Amino acid sequence: MTEEKPERNQKRNFTKTERTTRTPRPYHKRNTVSTKKAQNANIFKASKLKIIPLGGLHEVGKNITVFEYENEIIVVDCGISFPEDDMLGVDLVIPDTTYLEKNVDKIKGLIITHGHEDHIGSVPYLLKKINIPIYATKLTVGLIKNKLEEHKLLRSTKLIEVVQGQTINLGKNFKVEFIRSSHSIPDSVMLAITTPAGTILHTGDFKIDYTPIDGKIMDFGRIAELGNQGILALMSDSTNAERKGFTMSESSIGEVFDKLFLHCTKRIVVATFASNVHRVQQIVNCAVKYNRKIAICGRSMINMIETAKELGYIECPDNLFIDIDMINKYTDEQLVIITTGSQGEPMSALTRMAAGDHRKVKITPNDLVIISATPIPGNEKFVSKVIDDLMQIGAEVVYSSLETIHVSGHACQEEQKLILALAKPKYFIPVHGEYRQLMAHNETAQSMGIDKKNIIMMSNGRVLEINEEGAEITSSVQSGRVLVDGLGVGDVGSIVLRDRQHLSQDGLIVIVLTMDSSTGEVVAGPDVISRGFVYVRESENLMDDVKSVVRHEIKKCEERGITDWATIKSTTRENLKDYIFMKTKRNPMIIPIIMEV
Repeated sequence: MTEEKPERNQKRNFTKTERTTRTPRPYHKRNTVSTKKAQNANIFKASKLKIIPLGGLHEVGKNITVFEYENEIIVVDCGISFPEDDMLGVDLVIPDTTYLEKNVDKIKGLIITHGHEDHIGSVPYLLKKINIPIYATKLTVGLIKNKLEEHKLLRSTKLIEVVQGQTINLGKNFKVEFIRSSHSIPDSVMLAITTPAGTILHTGDFKIDYTPIDGKIMDFGRIAELGNQGILALMSDSTNAERKGFTMSESSIGEVFDKLFLHCTKRIVVATFASNVHRVQQIVNCAVKYNRKIAICGRSMINMIETAKELGYIECPDNLFIDIDMINKYTDEQLVIITTGSQGEPMSALTRMAAGDHRKVKITPNDLVIISATPIPGNEKFVSKVIDDLMQIGAEVVYSSLETIHVSGHACQEEQKLILALAKPKYFIPVHGEYRQLMAHNETAQSMGIDKKNIIMMSNGRVLEINEEGAEITSSVQSGRVLVDGLGVGDVGSIVLRDRQHLSQDGLIVIVLTMDSSTGEVVAGPDVISRGFVYVRESENLMDDVKSVVRHEIKKCEERGITDWATIKSTTRENLKDYIFMKTKRNPMIIPIIMEV
């Protein structure tokens, strides 16, 4: 016994010494690359994975990311964003996909993380230019089908339905695993994209909800398993990166609805996001519990609920939903109306109800209106106006300032930390958010021990080349925004927008005169037409002065022997512009029109 003790001590001391002198394996490289692969450095030196975001960075919406390895490409998401205040008349903003059009032969597929507009809205516009197969989960496929039907693209498009937990191979170099996630719409997935350069975990939009409405909890085990195997880079949703703590569970809203429905004898009108199927399910549960029928307002809400019911994502009795035309056959306490317009959009159903313009629903003092959403930044004044209008009618209005009637679908800081802890990535790339949100996520990652040098701040169009050997932003490709106005895609550019802004701010003056083509003499006119500048009947003196200035400029051109119409127009416009600014301190758009006889 006594002779064996020194040997044990020596052995133990040897182990301790070995531990202290051996270079520790980096945290992110545990169980990542086998010795054989590490020795075969040519694999990494030969090719790097290119990650190219074409949208979704330094902005909210318009999410689309390209993954390129050698001569193969896959695309993740293809969404829209909504126009900003200065985009007058514009309906939608879609990403510039020129890079994909130039490399169409390399594309193996479009993978969609979930069915929100900022992830699927641009799919029809992309398919009109390049026809590629689409991979998505059941509900997402259903929503994409609705869009493709509208654009008459359904028959020509290959839609492949996948399930959470499934893995697909795309080309020789891409293997994509669909990991069950949680968000404010069912069937959301994270993507584990495995390539010869390494594995990328793309979270899509997510929140961590331990009590989801459908009972399908995020697959934390699989994320941890991938983290132990080795994740090269984590691309994570940054929308709520500035918010501390946790996002509340969607199920907490059910308790608030129950409290509002209890003992309520009024008709209940609920405005929420059309895509929030879980929220609709909770409204359905309360309606069933308190023996109310449901009518639906708003085209996007009707489409979403019909699709979700058809695919089994909303569970309800067969006779629960009634046509909006049938509401007069029921008493107020027998009705719930679910409507769009939670953001105060000018043409939405709720806004028209508040203004008294809706053809089917008239708001009365016996209505309880629940706005189950918080205003998206920029929409606050529209939502406030709708609330004011509803209250002036006499309706009772419940909104986010009064009750916790909405929870976000995006992760706050503590949830983002959990994903970082499970994934243990070598590199971290914050995505989906404004620059301040990306920076906040950057700081959270640093607090979790990610090396500052391994956090990559990307922007749209920049090309990141990455593998186990290193990561660097090497170049850029064409990216940006394409504006959709009516049926026109891309025909409204910065010049057209500038003209629209000019017209909206200063108005328009049109000068019409007729000239003899042979002599250059003024035969008729000038006539002055004003729109948005001054009211002509109340500004006759100014209009007379404008005509005098125009005649004077035409006469000067005659004296100089100028007969070129373009020069006459340009000279007249510039001098008239100076005169009007001197008189009014306004700068309207001036359009001279010369007709020849």
